[in-house]
Amino acid sequence: MALRFRQPRARDEAHCKFIRGLPCVICGDDTTVECAHIRTADPSVAKPMTGIGIKPDDMFTVPLCGLHHRDQHLNNEREWWATHGIDPVKCALALYAVSG
Repeated sequence: MALRFRQPRARDEAHCKFIRGLPCVICGDDTTVECAHIRTADPSVAKPMTGIGIKPDDMFTVPLCGLHHRDQHLNNEREWWATHGIDPVKCALALYAVSG
């Protein structure tokens, strides 16, 4: 039986800097913006699920203010994004297409 090793996440500091320069996608605040990594899976773009201690690649980030970033992690992420009417994976990929 072959052992499977986890690939290290792909980091892209230039993209993260770009994301932190944008307003929050929920409220438009542009003073406390953070890179929010999207943890939910999306088979339509081959994005795997990630868990505690395993962050997704930096291409799967969206700008959230500090308040909304904390709120994202305190709730069921998929439901939280649906409540706001945003597909976070598609949003993250669109932003990465611009900066990456």
